[in-house]
Amino acid sequence: MVVFRAPIFALLVGLGTSVFADDSFWDQVQIHGFGSQAAVRTSDNRWFGDSPDTSFDFTELGLNASARLDPRLLLSGQVLFRRAGDMYNGDPVLDYGLADLTLHSSAESRFGVRLGRIKNPLGVYNETRDVPFTHPGIFLPQVVYFDRVRNLVLSTDGGMLYAESYNDFGNLSLTIGTGQAVIDENVEWAYVFGDFAGDMKPNGNTWISSFWYTNPSERLKLGLSGATLSIKFEPDSMPFPSLGAGKTNIVYWILSAQYNAEKWTLTAEYAREPLQWRGYGPLFPERDVTGEGYYLQGTYRVRPNLELLARYEEGFPDKDDRSGRKREAATGGLLPANFGFSKTFTAGIRWDINPYWMLRAEYAYNDGTFNLSGRENPDFAELARYWSLFSVQVAFRF
Repeated sequence: MVVFRAPIFALLVGLGTSVFADDSFWDQVQIHGFGSQAAVRTSDNRWFGDSPDTSFDFTELGLNASARLDPRLLLSGQVLFRRAGDMYNGDPVLDYGLADLTLHSSAESRFGVRLGRIKNPLGVYNETRDVPFTHPGIFLPQVVYFDRVRNLVLSTDGGMLYAESYNDFGNLSLTIGTGQAVIDENVEWAYVFGDFAGDMKPNGNTWISSFWYTNPSERLKLGLSGATLSIKFEPDSMPFPSLGAGKTNIVYWILSAQYNAEKWTLTAEYAREPLQWRGYGPLFPERDVTGEGYYLQGTYRVRPNLELLARYEEGFPDKDDRSGRKREAATGGLLPANFGFSKTFTAGIRWDINPYWMLRAEYAYNDGTFNLSGRENPDFAELARYWSLFSVQVAFRF
């Protein structure tokens, strides 16, 4: 088994200390940062903190740097301080840290390799979801981009090959990579619905691939991307394990389409997630389901610094149980029917006050609770099926 771990600092050392001693290296270094603060209010249920009483527990501070050692080699990385309700406590984490080596570059094509902690090329927004200015809305469509397992979806510790071709009929890009998934406590809550005595770890390597087409005008973008991975639970042996030494096998793929016009952008994505649970014991029977999510989103630029957003999304943890009633019956009511679907309409506005400051406001009406974090809402019986979400966010960058 090939195993990669985010060795960005080892890669830097491997380049030789003489490179960094040269003044020309520091001339190539670029440092940027950003910060954001949101206020969130919900009619029911918890979203990024104690939102029924208004939550200010969604804060992000990021610092990123890049250095081009020569025309073929780029080093880049970002440290993020993220507080998001009960899911993330603000401790610094490495969002990404990588070396990008271009092996070939011409007017017709380019290919190379990336090593380190690499952002996963999943869907339209995953590679840009780490900065508030580069994604639509305060929150991404949760039926495709799951904030409750953000770190798992965002990046992988490993290596990735990429190739691009530029032609008269458009541009093509292909990416293939492998490495170790980034696991935190949110993964356990998402896939086994609780915090059990033991640890959730990668079970072998994650494999990731993406294929994109962009037409000559660069207005139309089409893509297919996906990942396959397995995670395993290692229970504590004392006094008695409440959950067996099981594994969850995941296949996740996204079909994407986006069209950009002068004043508006239309985006649609469809995702599927076949899942298998094996070996967790009698408290968590073996089962196979396929999750599904999709959304249609439009943005309209009233002025260069003022943008409107409208989005409708639907998601289901089991596409063959869209009402959630089968799951409710199978769990004896532990998981209510409304946890088996999510249907959300979102409307929002973005105002770029100047190149450094941005203000956003959004309203979302929700039918269902599939998009909620079980870690923030551990008492599933208390979940309200119909609930509203209002949020505002201010962000800056430098």
